[in-house]
Amino acid sequence: MQTATGISYAKIILIGEHAVVYGQPAIALPVPSVRLVATLAPAASGQMIESSFYHGALAAVTPAFAGIAKLIKALLAHFDASAAPFTLTIASMLPAERGMGSSAACSVAIIRAFYGAFAAPLTQTTLLNWASLSEKAIHGNPSGLDAATVSADRPQWFVRGEQLQPIAFPSRGVLVIADTGVKGQTGQAVAAVATLLKQNPAQYGPLIEQIGAATRLAATALGEDDLLALGQQMTVAQQALAQLGVSSSQLNQLIEIANAHGALGAKLTGSGQGGCMIALAANPAAAATIAAALTEAGATATWQYDFAQKENPA
Repeated sequence: MQTATGISYAKIILIGEHAVVYGQPAIALPVPSVRLVATLAPAASGQMIESSFYHGALAAVTPAFAGIAKLIKALLAHFDASAAPFTLTIASMLPAERGMGSSAACSVAIIRAFYGAFAAPLTQTTLLNWASLSEKAIHGNPSGLDAATVSADRPQWFVRGEQLQPIAFPSRGVLVIADTGVKGQTGQAVAAVATLLKQNPAQYGPLIEQIGAATRLAATALGEDDLLALGQQMTVAQQALAQLGVSSSQLNQLIEIANAHGALGAKLTGSGQGGCMIALAANPAAAATIAAALTEAGATATWQYDFAQKENPA
């Protein structure tokens, strides 16, 4: 084992969350300004983890870190190093349980660090297979979108079971991302939607299809630099997500505030029931106005993603 570092990014789902679990498309993007870095280094003794989520021995992890611990143990076994002493340091800018892919980003960075530490080649397919190990342990039935996006270097078109495809993004416009300060509950939200679909498919099935249709129209709008049409489809998706029961009073409030201050469209992002929302602004000045209004309304943090930024920095 040699010292090695793995990097990943936050992710934002532009449109398509929840419906993506049922075969509909989603559009997501990595956010390079919000990153996670995992550094694996050999140690004289012990197997220690240092992070904001958990600090201590691998053998004594808390339940909240159990999914990541399962991944680490599996990676150690894969490299025939189950007893090898190490220190794994995780430095994250991502807020946990906010729909920004914190657990997936953690998994991806750790996998990259392990493969670097053992000087092993790592394909994207192998990376995602490993990431699914911890994501399933944490979230139950994830779509795979989070891991696929936090490991990408540009916006992506995603359909479950298919290879990610880079997608055209406009040359203008800014997304404002705002944190409600309330933890999202991905597993519970996914399960709640599944229950609704099982109990009343005639009522709730069309909402899944509606989100899928909005996502396809959003992709066209992106390619045509049509921010007004994109904002309209974001609003359509939010209405369907609200009917599926995955919005919340805090999300609704911030969405209303964003729309009242010039957003072209706004919606939750991620699992909902807490977490973050996004608002589309026509330009940086409009984004600054929206971000200030969201902060005044109680958002605990805001970030911005400029569509002119095509790729993550190296």
